[in-house]
Amino acid sequence: MGLMVVIFYFFMIRPQQKKAKDQKKFVEEVKKGDLVVTVGGAHGRVEEIADETFVLAFERGARIRFSKSSVSMESTKAVNTKKPAA
Repeated sequence: MGLMVVIFYFFMIRPQQKKAKDQKKFVEEVKKGDLVVTVGGAHGRVEEIADETFVLAFERGARIRFSKSSVSMESTKAVNTKKPAA
């Protein structure tokens, strides 16, 4: 029974904790001018940063305030590492 608990910890709990820590670090490193993607799929450039929120600027001058927790680390990294089409 104890072995099952240890296996469960290393395969389920520990990776989830690491992912949460990486997400928190990523959100703290977002700065003005960064291109980000929200969990809902909105792509925009960071215009302002407050304590728990930031303002994204979209095309045609639209600006929307989002919670910092709504930034998708995986989607943002994927968009920023794509090579532009030639």
